[in-house]
Amino acid sequence: MLIAQLTSMGMMIIDTALLGHYGTEDLAAVAVGGGIYISVLFAFAGILQAVAPSVAHLRGARREQEIAGTLQQAFWLALLLAIPGVLILLHPEPLFALSRIDPGVEEKARAYLSLLAVGLPGVLLYRTFHAFCNALGKPRPLLVISVASTLLHALLAWFLVTGRWGGEALGVLGCGVSNAVVGWFSMLAAAGYLLFAKALQPYQLLADWQLPRRRPLAELLRLGLPMGFSSFVEISSFTLMALFVAQLGATVVAGHRIVANLAAICYMLPLALAIATLAQVGHAAGARDWRRAELSISAGLLLAGVLSTLLGLLLWLIAKPLIAAYTDDPAVQAVALALIGYVALYQVFDAVQTIAAHALRGYKITFVPMLVHVFCFWGVGLFGGWWLAFHAGQAMGAAGFWLASLLGLTLASILLGYLLRRAVQAVKA
Repeated sequence: MLIAQLTSMGMMIIDTALLGHYGTEDLAAVAVGGGIYISVLFAFAGILQAVAPSVAHLRGARREQEIAGTLQQAFWLALLLAIPGVLILLHPEPLFALSRIDPGVEEKARAYLSLLAVGLPGVLLYRTFHAFCNALGKPRPLLVISVASTLLHALLAWFLVTGRWGGEALGVLGCGVSNAVVGWFSMLAAAGYLLFAKALQPYQLLADWQLPRRRPLAELLRLGLPMGFSSFVEISSFTLMALFVAQLGATVVAGHRIVANLAAICYMLPLALAIATLAQVGHAAGARDWRRAELSISAGLLLAGVLSTLLGLLLWLIAKPLIAAYTDDPAVQAVALALIGYVALYQVFDAVQTIAAHALRGYKITFVPMLVHVFCFWGVGLFGGWWLAFHAGQAMGAAGFWLASLLGLTLASILLGYLLRRAVQAVKA
Protein backbone atom coordinates (compact mmCIF):
# COMPACT_ATOMS: atom_id res chain seq x y z
CA MET A 1 0.00 0.00 0.00
CA LEU A 2 2.82 2.39 0.85
CA ILE A 3 4.62 1.79 -2.44
CA ALA A 4 1.36 2.27 -4.36
CA GLN A 5 0.69 5.53 -2.48
CA LEU A 6 4.20 6.83 -3.07
CA THR A 7 4.16 6.04 -6.77
CA SER A 8 0.82 7.79 -7.15
CA MET A 9 2.34 10.79 -5.36
CA GLY A 10 5.08 10.66 -7.97
CA MET A 11 2.79 12.54 -10.35
CA MET A 12 2.74 15.55 -8.04
CA ILE A 13 6.50 15.32 -7.53
CA ILE A 14 7.01 15.24 -11.29
CA ASP A 15 4.82 18.31 -11.81
CA THR A 16 6.60 20.26 -9.10
CA ALA A 17 10.10 19.29 -10.26
CA LEU A 18 9.42 19.96 -13.94
CA LEU A 19 7.80 23.32 -13.33
CA GLY A 20 10.38 24.28 -10.69
CA HIS A 21 12.95 24.23 -13.47
CA TYR A 22 10.56 25.66 -16.08
CA GLY A 23 9.36 28.85 -14.39
CA THR A 24 8.36 30.27 -11.00
CA GLU A 25 4.99 31.53 -12.28
CA ASP A 26 4.03 28.08 -13.61
CA LEU A 27 5.11 26.48 -10.33
CA ALA A 28 2.96 28.97 -8.43
CA ALA A 29 0.03 28.19 -10.74
CA VAL A 30 0.26 24.46 -10.06
CA ALA A 31 0.57 25.23 -6.33
CA VAL A 32 -2.71 27.17 -6.34
CA GLY A 33 -4.57 25.10 -8.95
CA GLY A 34 -3.22 21.80 -7.70
CA GLY A 35 -4.27 22.65 -4.16
CA ILE A 36 -7.84 23.29 -5.28
CA TYR A 37 -7.91 20.08 -7.32
CA ILE A 38 -6.56 17.96 -4.47
CA SER A 39 -9.20 19.42 -2.12
CA VAL A 40 -12.01 18.59 -4.53
CA LEU A 41 -10.60 15.15 -5.28
CA PHE A 42 -10.02 14.18 -1.67
CA ALA A 43 -13.46 15.46 -0.62
CA PHE A 44 -15.31 13.31 -3.14
CA ALA A 45 -12.85 10.41 -2.99
CA GLY A 46 -13.26 10.54 0.80
CA ILE A 47 -16.99 9.96 0.39
CA LEU A 48 -16.25 7.01 -1.86
CA GLN A 49 -13.98 5.59 0.87
CA ALA A 50 -17.23 4.41 2.49
CA VAL A 51 -16.93 1.33 0.30
CA ALA A 52 -13.87 0.25 2.35
CA PRO A 53 -15.47 -0.30 5.79
CA SER A 54 -18.63 -1.60 4.11
CA VAL A 55 -16.77 -4.28 2.12
CA ALA A 56 -14.43 -5.07 5.04
CA HIS A 57 -17.40 -5.71 7.36
CA LEU A 58 -19.11 -7.89 4.72
CA ARG A 59 -15.97 -9.96 4.25
CA GLY A 60 -15.39 -10.30 7.99
CA ALA A 61 -19.00 -11.44 8.44
CA ARG A 62 -18.60 -13.91 5.50
CA ARG A 63 -21.34 -12.20 3.46
CA GLU A 64 -19.30 -12.18 0.24
CA GLN A 65 -22.41 -12.46 -1.94
CA GLU A 66 -23.31 -8.85 -1.03
CA ILE A 67 -19.92 -7.34 -1.99
CA ALA A 68 -20.68 -7.00 -5.73
CA GLY A 69 -23.80 -4.93 -5.10
CA THR A 70 -21.97 -2.62 -2.71
CA LEU A 71 -19.19 -1.99 -5.23
CA GLN A 72 -21.63 -1.34 -8.06
CA GLN A 73 -23.54 1.21 -6.00
CA ALA A 74 -20.23 2.89 -5.13
CA PHE A 75 -19.42 3.22 -8.84
CA TRP A 76 -22.79 4.91 -9.41
CA LEU A 77 -22.03 7.24 -6.53
CA ALA A 78 -18.66 8.10 -8.10
CA LEU A 79 -20.37 9.14 -11.34
CA LEU A 80 -22.90 11.26 -9.46
CA LEU A 81 -20.17 13.00 -7.45
CA ALA A 82 -18.19 13.73 -10.62
CA ILE A 83 -20.87 16.21 -11.74
CA PRO A 84 -20.37 18.81 -8.94
CA GLY A 85 -16.64 18.07 -8.96
CA VAL A 86 -16.25 19.00 -12.62
CA LEU A 87 -18.37 22.14 -12.15
CA ILE A 88 -16.17 23.32 -9.27
CA LEU A 89 -12.99 22.85 -11.30
CA LEU A 90 -14.45 24.68 -14.29
CA HIS A 91 -15.72 27.58 -12.17
CA PRO A 92 -13.16 28.22 -9.37
CA GLU A 93 -13.93 31.95 -9.09
CA PRO A 94 -15.22 31.84 -5.48
CA LEU A 95 -12.01 30.11 -4.36
CA PHE A 96 -9.74 32.53 -6.21
CA ALA A 97 -11.66 35.41 -4.62
CA LEU A 98 -10.41 34.34 -1.19
CA SER A 99 -6.97 35.82 -1.84
CA ARG A 100 -5.18 38.35 -4.03
CA ILE A 101 -3.40 36.27 -6.67
CA ASP A 102 -1.09 37.54 -9.38
CA PRO A 103 -3.17 37.75 -12.62
CA GLY A 104 -0.65 35.69 -14.59
CA VAL A 105 -0.68 32.93 -11.97
CA GLU A 106 -4.49 32.95 -11.82
CA GLU A 107 -4.87 32.65 -15.59
CA LYS A 108 -2.57 29.65 -15.75
CA ALA A 109 -4.21 28.04 -12.71
CA ARG A 110 -7.65 28.35 -14.37
CA ALA A 111 -6.43 26.66 -17.54
CA TYR A 112 -4.76 23.91 -15.48
CA LEU A 113 -7.99 23.23 -13.54
CA SER A 114 -10.08 23.03 -16.72
CA LEU A 115 -7.81 20.27 -18.00
CA LEU A 116 -7.94 18.39 -14.69
CA ALA A 117 -11.76 18.52 -14.87
CA VAL A 118 -11.63 16.33 -17.99
CA GLY A 119 -9.94 13.52 -16.06
CA LEU A 120 -11.90 13.81 -12.79
CA PRO A 121 -14.68 11.24 -13.56
CA GLY A 122 -12.07 8.61 -14.42
CA VAL A 123 -10.08 9.43 -11.29
CA LEU A 124 -13.14 9.10 -9.02
CA LEU A 125 -14.05 5.73 -10.53
CA TYR A 126 -10.47 4.60 -9.97
CA ARG A 127 -10.48 5.83 -6.35
CA THR A 128 -13.57 3.68 -5.75
CA PHE A 129 -11.67 0.67 -7.09
CA HIS A 130 -8.71 1.72 -4.92
CA ALA A 131 -10.78 1.69 -1.72
CA PHE A 132 -12.35 -1.65 -2.68
CA CYS A 133 -8.98 -3.36 -3.21
CA ASN A 134 -7.66 -2.03 0.07
CA ALA A 135 -10.73 -3.36 1.90
CA LEU A 136 -10.10 -6.84 0.48
CA GLY A 137 -6.40 -6.64 1.36
CA LYS A 138 -5.33 -6.74 -2.30
CA PRO A 139 -2.93 -3.81 -2.82
CA ARG A 140 -0.82 -5.41 -5.57
CA PRO A 141 -2.99 -4.31 -8.51
CA LEU A 142 -2.91 -0.80 -7.09
CA LEU A 143 0.88 -0.96 -7.05
CA VAL A 144 1.07 -2.08 -10.69
CA ILE A 145 -1.42 0.52 -11.91
CA SER A 146 0.23 3.29 -9.88
CA VAL A 147 3.69 2.50 -11.21
CA ALA A 148 2.43 2.33 -14.81
CA SER A 149 0.46 5.58 -14.42
CA THR A 150 3.41 7.43 -12.89
CA LEU A 151 5.78 6.29 -15.63
CA LEU A 152 3.28 7.33 -18.29
CA HIS A 153 2.84 10.72 -16.63
CA ALA A 154 6.60 11.24 -16.30
CA LEU A 155 7.13 10.65 -20.01
CA LEU A 156 4.07 12.56 -21.23
CA ALA A 157 4.50 15.56 -18.90
CA TRP A 158 8.21 15.86 -19.75
CA PHE A 159 7.44 15.95 -23.47
CA LEU A 160 4.60 18.47 -23.12
CA VAL A 161 6.10 20.79 -20.47
CA THR A 162 9.47 21.15 -22.16
CA GLY A 163 8.36 21.09 -25.80
CA ARG A 164 10.26 17.87 -26.56
CA TRP A 165 7.14 16.62 -28.35
CA GLY A 166 8.06 18.90 -31.26
CA GLY A 167 5.71 21.79 -30.53
CA GLU A 168 5.51 24.69 -28.11
CA ALA A 169 6.59 24.13 -24.49
CA LEU A 170 3.27 24.06 -22.61
CA GLY A 171 4.50 24.50 -19.02
CA VAL A 172 1.69 23.99 -16.52
CA LEU A 173 -0.79 23.17 -19.30
CA GLY A 174 1.35 20.17 -20.25
CA CYS A 175 1.01 18.86 -16.71
CA GLY A 176 -2.76 19.32 -16.91
CA VAL A 177 -3.07 17.39 -20.18
CA SER A 178 -0.93 14.57 -18.84
CA ASN A 179 -2.89 14.32 -15.58
CA ALA A 180 -6.18 14.06 -17.49
CA VAL A 181 -4.87 11.33 -19.79
CA VAL A 182 -3.41 9.32 -16.91
CA GLY A 183 -6.65 9.58 -14.91
CA TRP A 184 -8.57 7.75 -17.61
CA PHE A 185 -5.72 5.31 -18.16
CA SER A 186 -5.88 4.29 -14.47
CA MET A 187 -9.64 3.80 -14.67
CA LEU A 188 -9.37 1.56 -17.75
CA ALA A 189 -6.62 -0.49 -16.09
CA ALA A 190 -8.83 -0.95 -13.01
CA ALA A 191 -11.75 -2.06 -15.20
CA GLY A 192 -9.50 -4.63 -16.84
CA TYR A 193 -8.50 -6.04 -13.46
CA LEU A 194 -12.13 -6.29 -12.31
CA LEU A 195 -13.06 -8.12 -15.50
CA PHE A 196 -10.18 -10.58 -15.79
CA ALA A 197 -8.50 -11.11 -12.39
CA LYS A 198 -8.93 -14.71 -11.24
CA ALA A 199 -8.78 -13.69 -7.58
CA LEU A 200 -11.99 -11.66 -7.99
CA GLN A 201 -13.99 -14.22 -9.99
CA PRO A 202 -15.77 -15.67 -6.90
CA TYR A 203 -17.27 -12.26 -6.16
CA GLN A 204 -18.90 -11.88 -9.64
CA LEU A 205 -18.38 -8.14 -9.29
CA LEU A 206 -19.73 -7.00 -12.66
CA ALA A 207 -22.41 -9.66 -13.14
CA ASP A 208 -26.10 -8.76 -12.80
CA TRP A 209 -25.33 -5.06 -12.88
CA GLN A 210 -27.61 -3.05 -10.60
CA LEU A 211 -29.16 0.32 -11.30
CA PRO A 212 -28.74 3.00 -8.61
CA ARG A 213 -30.68 2.03 -5.47
CA ARG A 214 -31.75 4.51 -2.85
CA ARG A 215 -31.05 2.57 0.35
CA PRO A 216 -27.52 1.34 -0.49
CA LEU A 217 -26.59 4.80 -1.79
CA ALA A 218 -28.00 6.37 1.38
CA GLU A 219 -25.92 4.00 3.54
CA LEU A 220 -22.77 4.80 1.59
CA LEU A 221 -23.49 8.51 1.99
CA ARG A 222 -24.21 8.11 5.73
CA LEU A 223 -20.74 6.70 6.21
CA GLY A 224 -19.03 8.58 3.42
CA LEU A 225 -20.16 12.17 3.85
CA PRO A 226 -18.40 12.61 7.22
CA MET A 227 -15.34 10.82 5.82
CA GLY A 228 -15.35 13.01 2.73
CA PHE A 229 -15.82 16.16 4.74
CA SER A 230 -12.99 15.15 7.06
CA SER A 231 -10.74 14.66 4.03
CA PHE A 232 -11.90 17.97 2.59
CA VAL A 233 -11.21 19.80 5.85
CA GLU A 234 -7.77 18.26 6.19
CA ILE A 235 -6.70 18.92 2.60
CA SER A 236 -8.50 22.24 2.15
CA SER A 237 -6.72 23.65 5.17
CA PHE A 238 -3.52 23.32 3.15
CA THR A 239 -5.22 24.51 -0.04
CA LEU A 240 -6.57 27.64 1.60
CA MET A 241 -3.17 28.11 3.18
CA ALA A 242 -1.68 28.21 -0.34
CA LEU A 243 -4.30 30.74 -1.42
CA PHE A 244 -3.56 33.01 1.54
CA VAL A 245 0.19 32.59 1.08
CA ALA A 246 -0.24 33.52 -2.60
CA GLN A 247 -0.68 37.17 -1.66
CA LEU A 248 2.90 37.14 -0.33
CA GLY A 249 4.22 36.73 -3.89
CA ALA A 250 5.16 34.00 -6.38
CA THR A 251 8.49 33.29 -4.65
CA VAL A 252 6.89 32.60 -1.26
CA VAL A 253 4.07 30.48 -2.70
CA ALA A 254 6.59 28.48 -4.78
CA GLY A 255 8.65 27.76 -1.65
CA HIS A 256 5.49 26.86 0.22
CA ARG A 257 4.53 24.51 -2.62
CA ILE A 258 7.79 22.59 -2.31
CA VAL A 259 7.36 22.13 1.45
CA ALA A 260 3.69 21.16 1.01
CA ASN A 261 4.78 18.64 -1.60
CA LEU A 262 7.29 17.09 0.81
CA ALA A 263 4.66 17.05 3.57
CA ALA A 264 2.25 15.21 1.28
CA ILE A 265 4.91 12.62 0.43
CA CYS A 266 5.65 12.03 4.12
CA TYR A 267 1.92 11.66 4.78
CA MET A 268 1.84 8.59 2.52
CA LEU A 269 3.59 6.51 5.20
CA PRO A 270 0.99 6.88 7.98
CA LEU A 271 -1.80 6.91 5.39
CA ALA A 272 -0.76 3.51 3.99
CA LEU A 273 -0.59 2.05 7.50
CA ALA A 274 -3.93 3.68 8.35
CA ILE A 275 -5.62 2.13 5.31
CA ALA A 276 -4.26 -1.27 6.32
CA THR A 277 -5.47 -0.69 9.88
CA LEU A 278 -8.96 0.24 8.63
CA ALA A 279 -9.17 -2.99 6.63
CA GLN A 280 -7.96 -5.12 9.55
CA VAL A 281 -10.30 -3.45 12.04
CA GLY A 282 -13.20 -3.70 9.57
CA HIS A 283 -12.62 -7.43 9.03
CA ALA A 284 -12.39 -8.02 12.79
CA ALA A 285 -15.47 -5.89 13.53
CA GLY A 286 -17.48 -7.72 10.87
CA ALA A 287 -16.51 -11.00 12.57
CA ARG A 288 -17.07 -9.40 16.02
CA ASP A 289 -13.51 -10.35 16.98
CA TRP A 290 -12.82 -7.34 19.20
CA ARG A 291 -9.49 -8.62 20.49
CA ARG A 292 -8.10 -8.84 16.95
CA ALA A 293 -9.37 -5.33 16.21
CA GLU A 294 -7.56 -3.98 19.29
CA LEU A 295 -4.31 -5.71 18.33
CA SER A 296 -4.52 -4.29 14.81
CA ILE A 297 -4.94 -0.78 16.21
CA SER A 298 -1.97 -1.19 18.54
CA ALA A 299 0.22 -2.44 15.71
CA GLY A 300 -0.83 0.44 13.45
CA LEU A 301 -0.13 3.08 16.08
CA LEU A 302 3.25 1.59 16.99
CA LEU A 303 4.46 1.23 13.41
CA ALA A 304 3.22 4.63 12.27
CA GLY A 305 4.51 6.47 15.35
CA VAL A 306 8.03 5.03 15.21
CA LEU A 307 8.48 5.17 11.44
CA SER A 308 7.06 8.70 11.10
CA THR A 309 9.38 9.95 13.83
CA LEU A 310 12.36 8.52 11.94
CA LEU A 311 11.01 10.00 8.71
CA GLY A 312 10.79 13.46 10.27
CA LEU A 313 14.39 13.19 11.44
CA LEU A 314 15.53 12.12 7.97
CA LEU A 315 13.63 14.98 6.35
CA TRP A 316 15.40 17.47 8.58
CA LEU A 317 18.84 16.00 7.89
CA ILE A 318 18.55 16.02 4.08
CA ALA A 319 16.45 19.16 3.69
CA LYS A 320 18.97 21.14 1.61
CA PRO A 321 19.60 18.59 -1.17
CA LEU A 322 15.90 17.75 -1.29
CA ILE A 323 14.87 21.34 -1.87
CA ALA A 324 17.70 21.91 -4.35
CA ALA A 325 16.29 19.04 -6.42
CA TYR A 326 13.01 20.94 -6.74
CA THR A 327 14.24 24.37 -7.80
CA ASP A 328 17.34 26.31 -8.88
CA ASP A 329 15.98 29.63 -7.56
CA PRO A 330 17.95 30.63 -4.39
CA ALA A 331 15.08 32.79 -3.11
CA VAL A 332 12.59 29.92 -3.39
CA GLN A 333 15.09 27.58 -1.71
CA ALA A 334 15.46 30.00 1.21
CA VAL A 335 11.69 30.14 1.75
CA ALA A 336 11.37 26.35 1.68
CA LEU A 337 14.30 25.81 4.09
CA ALA A 338 12.70 28.21 6.57
CA LEU A 339 9.48 26.17 6.61
CA ILE A 340 10.57 22.54 6.42
CA GLY A 341 11.34 22.21 10.15
CA TYR A 342 7.63 22.41 10.98
CA VAL A 343 6.93 19.43 8.71
CA ALA A 344 9.71 17.41 10.32
CA LEU A 345 8.32 18.15 13.81
CA TYR A 346 4.69 17.23 13.21
CA GLN A 347 5.26 13.78 11.64
CA VAL A 348 4.55 11.74 14.79
CA PHE A 349 1.36 13.71 15.60
CA ASP A 350 0.12 13.37 12.03
CA ALA A 351 0.75 9.63 12.20
CA VAL A 352 -1.25 9.17 15.41
CA GLN A 353 -4.25 11.19 14.26
CA THR A 354 -4.31 9.44 10.87
CA ILE A 355 -4.22 5.93 12.35
CA ALA A 356 -6.83 6.83 14.97
CA ALA A 357 -9.22 8.35 12.42
CA HIS A 358 -9.00 5.34 10.08
CA ALA A 359 -9.36 2.85 12.93
CA LEU A 360 -12.56 4.62 13.96
CA ARG A 361 -13.76 4.27 10.36
CA GLY A 362 -13.10 0.54 10.67
CA TYR A 363 -15.68 0.59 13.48
CA LYS A 364 -17.95 2.69 11.19
CA ILE A 365 -17.55 5.72 13.46
CA THR A 366 -17.19 8.77 11.22
CA PHE A 367 -19.25 11.73 12.44
CA VAL A 368 -17.48 12.79 15.66
CA PRO A 369 -14.00 12.40 14.10
CA MET A 370 -15.22 14.79 11.40
CA LEU A 371 -16.03 17.39 14.08
CA VAL A 372 -12.54 16.96 15.54
CA HIS A 373 -11.00 17.56 12.12
CA VAL A 374 -13.08 20.69 11.57
CA PHE A 375 -11.99 22.18 14.89
CA CYS A 376 -8.32 21.21 14.65
CA PHE A 377 -7.63 21.85 10.96
CA TRP A 378 -9.89 24.80 10.23
CA GLY A 379 -10.13 26.32 13.68
CA VAL A 380 -6.62 25.88 15.07
CA GLY A 381 -4.64 25.26 11.88
CA LEU A 382 -6.17 27.58 9.29
CA PHE A 383 -7.70 30.39 11.36
CA GLY A 384 -4.83 30.30 13.83
CA GLY A 385 -2.35 30.30 10.95
CA TRP A 386 -4.07 33.26 9.29
CA TRP A 387 -3.83 35.22 12.54
CA LEU A 388 -0.18 34.32 13.12
CA ALA A 389 0.73 35.02 9.49
CA PHE A 390 -0.89 38.44 9.10
CA HIS A 391 -2.27 39.82 12.37
CA ALA A 392 -0.05 38.75 15.27
CA GLY A 393 2.11 41.34 16.99
CA GLN A 394 5.02 40.14 14.86
CA ALA A 395 3.44 38.77 11.67
CA MET A 396 5.11 35.46 10.80
CA GLY A 397 4.11 35.21 7.13
CA ALA A 398 4.00 31.68 5.73
CA ALA A 399 5.68 30.27 8.86
CA GLY A 400 2.60 31.24 10.88
CA PHE A 401 0.46 28.78 8.93
CA TRP A 402 2.92 25.94 9.42
CA LEU A 403 3.24 26.59 13.15
CA ALA A 404 -0.54 26.57 13.53
CA SER A 405 -0.72 23.34 11.51
CA LEU A 406 1.71 21.74 13.95
CA LEU A 407 -0.49 22.79 16.87
CA GLY A 408 -3.66 21.59 15.13
CA LEU A 409 -2.20 18.15 14.37
CA THR A 410 -1.01 17.79 17.95
CA LEU A 411 -4.50 18.52 19.27
CA ALA A 412 -6.12 16.20 16.71
CA SER A 413 -3.87 13.32 17.76
CA ILE A 414 -4.92 13.79 21.40
CA LEU A 415 -8.67 14.06 20.73
CA LEU A 416 -8.89 11.25 18.16
CA GLY A 417 -6.74 9.01 20.35
CA TYR A 418 -9.21 9.58 23.20
CA LEU A 419 -12.20 8.80 20.94
CA LEU A 420 -10.54 5.61 19.73
CA ARG A 421 -9.84 4.46 23.28
CA ARG A 422 -13.53 5.03 24.16
CA ALA A 423 -14.62 3.06 21.09
CA VAL A 424 -12.39 0.11 21.95
CA GLN A 425 -13.71 0.06 25.52
CA ALA A 426 -17.35 0.37 24.36
CA VAL A 427 -17.32 -2.68 22.08
CA LYS A 428 -15.74 -4.82 24.81
CA ALA A 429 -18.32 -3.80 27.41
